[in-house]
Amino acid sequence: MNFIDELRWRGMIHDMTPGVEAVLDKGMTTAYVGIDPTADSLHIGHLVSVMMLKHFQMAGHRPIALVGGATGMIGDPSGKSEERNLLDEETLRHNEHCIRKQLLHFLDFDSGPNAAILVNNYDWMKEFSFLAFLREVGKHLTVNYMMAKDSVQKRLETGLSFTEFSYQLVQGYDFLHLYDHHDCKIQMGGSDQWGNIITGTELIRRKHGGEAWAITCPLITKADGGKFGKTEKGNIWLDPAKTTPYAFYQFWLNVSDEDAGKYLRIFTLFSREAIESLENQHAGAPHERILQKALARDITCRVHSPEELDNAVEASQILFGKGTTESLQKLSEETLLSVFEGVPMCHIDRASLDKGIQIVDFLSVNTGIFSSKGEARRMLKDGGVSLNKARLNEEGQVDSSLLLNNKYLLVQKGKKHYYLVRID
Repeated sequence: MNFIDELRWRGMIHDMTPGVEAVLDKGMTTAYVGIDPTADSLHIGHLVSVMMLKHFQMAGHRPIALVGGATGMIGDPSGKSEERNLLDEETLRHNEHCIRKQLLHFLDFDSGPNAAILVNNYDWMKEFSFLAFLREVGKHLTVNYMMAKDSVQKRLETGLSFTEFSYQLVQGYDFLHLYDHHDCKIQMGGSDQWGNIITGTELIRRKHGGEAWAITCPLITKADGGKFGKTEKGNIWLDPAKTTPYAFYQFWLNVSDEDAGKYLRIFTLFSREAIESLENQHAGAPHERILQKALARDITCRVHSPEELDNAVEASQILFGKGTTESLQKLSEETLLSVFEGVPMCHIDRASLDKGIQIVDFLSVNTGIFSSKGEARRMLKDGGVSLNKARLNEEGQVDSSLLLNNKYLLVQKGKKHYYLVRID
């Protein structure tokens, strides 16, 4: 299956310029996607265009990932209601370095003729004087042409700085530069980038009389109309320090049935037959969440690692009574807090714990998990209390040797009620 057909059945084409299929049929072609390093991590919204590059490379073509060190210093007005804060070069360089490492999970930079290329537009923009830019780029595009772009029109009432207005010229020049230096004929991106991409094709036509093409993918939304990749806490990041592998896994595990089928097509490399088979299995037993599990396992493994996937799956089972003391002890502090987010937390003094606390006192006097010692004794007698997933009785003490991450204790009261005790 060729590249365009592959994207079509996956629902990954929103629009494309005429003639792009013909140029792809002629042999290996080069295309690029731009990512502005406004943060030191990609989020899952970036993955749509990254997966376009992945399929492009798998079809035998050469992908370029452009990290926008220069455009990131300006800020793209597309889809924004107000101007972004401008970042300094040091911050942008740090962000670029982090994004480079994440892209290695998806693209092959060592595969010979169609090996992926990583570039930074700051490298060719930093020596470009303002006057030279006006002469080389600005004179080829009229103000009328630039004003007609949706990204400009939507901001005229609220205000648009000259800096943002010029963004499409800088992105257009990126396309021209890659056309000149890497024979890049295609730019890809989200549908909100259509105007900026077309500016590049127009600049190539007007300056060189050359031909270039655009392919855009739909902006991904959830079945309920909500913004894809957003939770109450914000974006779902690829960096485990920003979104733990457990929370990342849980995001995909909890998507709706309608979204799961769509996301399998966009974010995995599963074949059409494999996805349709999963959908048939899911239809027969929707309560088993077969689609969501396949989606969550595949993406978590590729973004993080097989080991992190196993840890995320094991952590997910803890809340459903399948975890053990050993599995709890393996959790990092970040994952532990992610798993038990929203669980009541109480605090006790480390010095008192170091001396040892009688179990009944620990459950009532020290933590208040039980309102009285009598209530604690009754449930202990019935075997309804666990500490770090190990069942408790009245005998013995709680001390520092039982701590998780040298800071926490997990108490389970009955089947469903958890309490996290933090030692300060």
